[in-house]
Amino acid sequence: MNPQDNGPQSDNQIISAARALEVLQKGEIAVEHGLLRWSSNYAFLVTIAHEDIEVTTVYKPQRGERPLWDFPDGTLCYREMASFLTSEELGWQIVPPTVLREGSRGLGTFQLFIDHDPDVNYFTFDETQQPQLMRMAALDAIINNADRKGGHCILDGQGHLWGIDHGITFNTAHKLRTVIWDFAGQAIPANILEDIGRLCANLNDTNTSYRKQVQELLTNSEIAAFQRRIDRLMSASRYPLPGSGPNYPWPPV
Repeated sequence: MNPQDNGPQSDNQIISAARALEVLQKGEIAVEHGLLRWSSNYAFLVTIAHEDIEVTTVYKPQRGERPLWDFPDGTLCYREMASFLTSEELGWQIVPPTVLREGSRGLGTFQLFIDHDPDVNYFTFDETQQPQLMRMAALDAIINNADRKGGHCILDGQGHLWGIDHGITFNTAHKLRTVIWDFAGQAIPANILEDIGRLCANLNDTNTSYRKQVQELLTNSEIAAFQRRIDRLMSASRYPLPGSGPNYPWPPV
């Protein structure tokens, strides 16, 4: 299922990804539902209204980010945004529609909340989710996702797989920690490699819209490390194997 055709599902309504982004970018906060207690950083559930549409979103203000020893302070929102742009550039629509803008608590990301069953996650999936998980595993490898928990893999009512919480990504050091090691060492499908090859070309071309947007979010060294990860994955044409360091996030769900 391609969400560009049917759109993400939020608040029991289906809207196009482009329309969702318009609402997120131009809308006003209509209702603040409160703090999401399970989040490691300050995250708020809010309703945004624009014209005749209201959507529920997760608002993560920059100043609510918890300091981490291995990520520069105040950069998680930029990494979250870069992850969304990369997912879109690949054409995979793994990261829900996301914008970076000012809100009631300052600059932060606003991400469309996807209606889902919280009891359904990576650990309850069956083989029907495998093709989508193969794309997610490839995305995590190139963005260097340090926190792919099982609960960060959710299904909407249409059966589309979404990934959430991409704030600790794009580190220059190897940080891949994920529960999705199902495909370790296996050949990456040709269609996935083709998409990554196109992404690589657009990242390397400093005149593309994608490259220009990424340059606003990541440092030059982070972009160079991103390019190296893509090159290694394309050269190997196989999913990475677990390394010697920590390979799984904690807690795993």
